[in-house]
Amino acid sequence: MFAFALWDAPKKRLLLARDPMGIKPLYYHQSKQLFIFASEVRTLLQTGLIPRKIDLTGVLSYLTFGSVYEPWTMLAGVRSVPPGHVFTVENGVVSGREYWNPLQSAPRNGSSSENGAATAQLPFILRDAVLSHLVSDVPVGVFLSGGIDSSALVAVLAHNGVRANTFSLVFAEEEFNEAQYSREVARRFGTEHHELPISQQDTLAALPDALRAMDQPTIDGINTYLVSAKTRAAGVKVALTGLGADEMFAGYSNFRRVPRMERFSKRFGCLPKFAHRPFAASLALFAGKGDRGRKLAELAAKGDSANPCFVHPYFLLRTLFGAAERQELFSASNFEASQQSLDRLLQDSVTASQFLDPVNRVSYLESTFYMRNTLLRDSDFMSMAHGLELRVPFLDRALVEACFSIPGNKKLQGASPKSLLLASLGVELPREVVNRPKRGFTLPFERWLRSEMQPVVEDTLRKTDWAQTSISPAAVREVWKRFLAGETSWSRPWSLFVLARWCQQNLA
Repeated sequence: MFAFALWDAPKKRLLLARDPMGIKPLYYHQSKQLFIFASEVRTLLQTGLIPRKIDLTGVLSYLTFGSVYEPWTMLAGVRSVPPGHVFTVENGVVSGREYWNPLQSAPRNGSSSENGAATAQLPFILRDAVLSHLVSDVPVGVFLSGGIDSSALVAVLAHNGVRANTFSLVFAEEEFNEAQYSREVARRFGTEHHELPISQQDTLAALPDALRAMDQPTIDGINTYLVSAKTRAAGVKVALTGLGADEMFAGYSNFRRVPRMERFSKRFGCLPKFAHRPFAASLALFAGKGDRGRKLAELAAKGDSANPCFVHPYFLLRTLFGAAERQELFSASNFEASQQSLDRLLQDSVTASQFLDPVNRVSYLESTFYMRNTLLRDSDFMSMAHGLELRVPFLDRALVEACFSIPGNKKLQGASPKSLLLASLGVELPREVVNRPKRGFTLPFERWLRSEMQPVVEDTLRKTDWAQTSISPAAVREVWKRFLAGETSWSRPWSLFVLARWCQQNLA
């Protein structure tokens, strides 16, 4: 993982480079007079050399997915250097070239011998990827949640004679406590285990600082802020995380759902304007009048300017606000232009990955969009807020190349989730860990927004001057009203609250 700049003094040339998967961020701004770059958007803002102006396409991407999608940022005139790219700045001219992307390692001829070789080599590639991330002049810890991904890291280390230092958050409230799983993994593999106690009140008290740590607004990342704070306080400066395993080894439900939706979309397409209505209404009725119903209705909707067809079913499942909701919220006069710019980016990735099988296409889209723009970015600024370096062995370049060269159907085989990963460990994980329902780091935001946090969220949404973001205050009030009525999830008002707070902290 890297992002660096190299000044070639004799040639008066600047080189900027970013790692293949986009683990570390790198941003730049160019004008006629200057070229400036930094690893955080806020650093560029604090130079005083760029205008405090919102990028409307950045806002639209945030409303669509809950994070700002590269190459845009929240600031007009600030862009992200793409992963796997080298930029050259010379005589005021910026040029870039791509040196790697995961599609280069995916076979186009479906050679079974090559695929079989990659599968056979996977245990050795995984071992080298994990062990190489231990190189450090300080002790390295492991985030251990008790799920398959972090447990797999511990298992590989133990199988190769390394006794890991593991760290787990332990909730005081039993309904959120999953300590039994991390304890069993620690016991099975003999780790030096550390439990970091935390309560709901601790979490609630940390939220203002977590919001201030956001380099760009995001609906996620609070969990990484909390575990990073606790781990760094325990004296650890470097930690391994299981981020990337779901994307590489088909761990999300999307790996089964999206191919089915692709088949549905190819069969029915965008239905005629009147013919689709009963079907769309039936879908919404089947799923209820909440967010799922609106997404299912959009799946069957006609593509016109008021309710456009989605670019690909994957993006529909990752959508925060649907097409009609975005148009209500986003009152910018150039809404159509921003939407078209975003759609072109999404469509280009879909087109580039058409040669992949459906499962590997989902892997490419998940790692290119959700992982890069939400998980990796959040992990970077939330961990660095505490001076903690997070490392992601599952995104080692050799391992990523191997995973993309293996047919997608092999990743879905077997009764266990991520069976290909489990088969590559060399040892077995505890069955209770393998068979547990997939669950993320859950915080009770739904309850908080209806109790402890309701006054501050409601007050912020009501009093914010949304003019700078081109967001309609009336539409914001409607989102809050729907949440209180139980017609939409907490993530929608929360996303608007986070956006409002980010603007207050950085653009006022």
